[in-house]
Amino acid sequence: MANLITVEHLSRYYGKHCAVNDVTFTLAQGEILGFLGPNGAGKTTTMQMLCGNLAPSSGQIKINGFDLQDQPKLAKRSLGYLPDTPPLYKDLSVQEFLHYCAQLHGVAKNSIAGAINNVQERCGLTGVSHRLIANLSKGYQQRVGIAQAILHNPDVIILDEPTVGLDPLQIREIGALIRELGQDHGVILSTHRLTEVQESCSHVQIINQGQLILKESIEDLNLRMNTGSLQITTRLPPDTAVLLAIPGVSAIETLTGNQIIIRHSMTDDPTRRIAETIIAAGWELQELAPVKKSMEDIFIALTRSNDL
Repeated sequence: MANLITVEHLSRYYGKHCAVNDVTFTLAQGEILGFLGPNGAGKTTTMQMLCGNLAPSSGQIKINGFDLQDQPKLAKRSLGYLPDTPPLYKDLSVQEFLHYCAQLHGVAKNSIAGAINNVQERCGLTGVSHRLIANLSKGYQQRVGIAQAILHNPDVIILDEPTVGLDPLQIREIGALIRELGQDHGVILSTHRLTEVQESCSHVQIINQGQLILKESIEDLNLRMNTGSLQITTRLPPDTAVLLAIPGVSAIETLTGNQIIIRHSMTDDPTRRIAETIIAAGWELQELAPVKKSMEDIFIALTRSNDL
């Protein structure tokens, strides 16, 4: 499948400060890419370059095969963008605003009504089409922002923090819409909500100090999150030296006299050997449970390990 976005060796300097350093990645149709990074990591700068709002110091961005710098109009025809603050004219009705956006996007006159009806239905706006945007809830305003981004049926949709300030129900509704959009388009979702990435995205990448430090599918990330630790409780205090000698055990952390965390290899799982050793030693095994890493654990570990 051809890539909708190809980013190669992208860098951006502000004076001597390198905000984005040699970033390379791709986005294909049907992919929803979660783009994560701590504050000041270079995420916003990267998003601005992808949308053509900021020129890179070096590197290349192609959208649907068109170079964003050499052929900006052709490249941007395939792009829909929702910034973190939706660009809404709140004194217009939803219908009026979308009609105006359709003209900006160059939608043919005889196709505007159909395009508006389509995005209003997809974004759940049909019932509020004649209401002033100023009188809509934050959630509905976000929906209008997404509607203007997909009005011209772009191949690539970039959403910057689309669920900021929404309540849990609104977040769930917007998440469902993003997953639906990801079936027919390529989507880049910039967010600080790690659970949003797990629930909505097919791929994830993390940027820190201007460099990509993680690029993985959600399936691979889930494998990384799978247990590499066991929490064990015994009635009698175990001899940690005996347990540490078991093949596959890499470290032991004592929580209390009778409770420990065992870190172990993912390729040589020693769980059965650990249980057998405890039972044979008479320490009386009361609990043996895997400790699952969260995405937050991985995010913090990666960004901290890359701190200077």
